[in-house]
Amino acid sequence: MDKPNKYSISAFFPCYNDKGTIATIVLETKSVLEKLTDDFEIIVIDDGSTDGSRDLLMTLQREVSQLRLVLHDKNKGYGGALRSGFAAAAKDLIFYTDGDGQYDVKELPKLLEKLTPEVDVINGYKIKRNDPFYRVIVGYIYQYFVKITFGLKIKDVDCDFRLIRKRAIRLIKLESNTGTICVELVKKIELGGYKFSEVGVSHYNRTYGSSQFFTPRRVLITMYRLLLLWLDFFIFRKPEKRSNSI
Repeated sequence: MDKPNKYSISAFFPCYNDKGTIATIVLETKSVLEKLTDDFEIIVIDDGSTDGSRDLLMTLQREVSQLRLVLHDKNKGYGGALRSGFAAAAKDLIFYTDGDGQYDVKELPKLLEKLTPEVDVINGYKIKRNDPFYRVIVGYIYQYFVKITFGLKIKDVDCDFRLIRKRAIRLIKLESNTGTICVELVKKIELGGYKFSEVGVSHYNRTYGSSQFFTPRRVLITMYRLLLLWLDFFIFRKPEKRSNSI
């Protein structure tokens, strides 16, 4: 993994009011990627932050030449931020994780170690979820529910620590604007016939800001969006065939 340009990597991070963590993530990502390849870019999607994240990122961009910013004038939701990230990514491999610092970008090489010519996606799974007890319980229920309901094969669809070959998503049209985009993304890649591998990764307590998901309103919206997504996949969707183009 120490040969320059063995990899071509886009690393992107959605950012919504993550001023306390996003700069560290960018700098640590730069340090990690410089050891892996000369061909990389770092993208941050600022999803309408109001805590000064945008100003911080614009200052940081002057120090990190590989940093590109995608700026949303209004908050488009987690799904909207991921969609912008995938659209902006130009390299052969796309890595993303959240901008809140609950995953460690220094574990990116663990994903690359699983990369073979036959594997298209390396999906992390949380070795231990470090969240308040109620969030751990709700998270397990959600995981079990979507795995059974959507027939997902991976362990942890809710673990946003992923490395994806661009060929696996280039023909996929993502539509979700909420956190349901993770289910949509994984299911559409599975339906495309692409192969997954998995690796355990660390998960840490949030040190700055608060989750946008764990409110009654957000949970109800998520359940409603999951219902619409399920109907789309299993009632209205025509069978899809994998494209041979790369």
